[in-house]
Amino acid sequence: MSRPDLNLLTTLDVLLTEGSVARAAVRLKLSPSAMSRTLARLRETTGDPLLVRAGRGLVPTPRARELREQVGAVVQAAEALLVPAEDIEPAQLDRMFTIRSAEGFVETFGPRLIARVAGEAPRVRLCFVQKPDKDSTPLRNEAVDLETGVVGKATGPEVRAQALFRDRFVGVVRAGHPLARGRVTASRYTRSRHVAVSREGRPKGIVDHAMLAHGLERDAVATVSGFSTAIALARSTDLVATVPERHTAGLRAGMHTFRLPFAMDEITVSLLWHPRMDADPGHRWMRACVREICSARA
Repeated sequence: MSRPDLNLLTTLDVLLTEGSVARAAVRLKLSPSAMSRTLARLRETTGDPLLVRAGRGLVPTPRARELREQVGAVVQAAEALLVPAEDIEPAQLDRMFTIRSAEGFVETFGPRLIARVAGEAPRVRLCFVQKPDKDSTPLRNEAVDLETGVVGKATGPEVRAQALFRDRFVGVVRAGHPLARGRVTASRYTRSRHVAVSREGRPKGIVDHAMLAHGLERDAVATVSGFSTAIALARSTDLVATVPERHTAGLRAGMHTFRLPFAMDEITVSLLWHPRMDADPGHRWMRACVREICSARA
């Protein structure tokens, strides 16, 4: 048995409401002949005449009267499903959002984001998870709702990205470190011992490549996988950590930060999400919260 044409429901609703082919044609902006053909299709589909001649007018059959009580509600329900989702009231939102980010993001932006969410949507919970790589699979399989980071080759081509802020790399050392006094020159920087950051454990990263462009090289005696570990080592040793400035602001309290003595391109930290969440009202609200928190200077 072939499936019925659901587009006929709207026509049936109007036809049974008006009880007239001519008036139904006017409401639907159809010609009388087109309306008559549609009525013929409805009769064939339902197996009932629906409207029969009574003098100069038409009267509904018992089946038509029965359908009239149902079809209007069905059409209204279908129309409600096919309209854009309305903006949600945050105070009524009750769900958890999982945000995947690199070390330093939560420590820097988390407190203000949590306070913002608590003030607007007290029943919303936030789950922050570490980002060990740039693989977009967690966004695709709904393991996470949002992600922050630098868009790279491993980022899925379908993933949406919106810039949050520009960041630059800076050097950071413990209070009292020799580099905390006087101007940090390229010579002083390269003579120091360093801790490098690499998720993959590679000995050379973007900092080293930038230095090589200026004929410089640093002595990285340790390599760690994240910014917080690098800063922790720099805090308790004479090692120098080179990290993104804004991204790690919440990790560097009490330490000395200095500008790098060589030019290095800034990075753009973006907010990432899967396109299936574009129109979700709650997700839109959370994206706006993250953007506004990150765009505001502490």
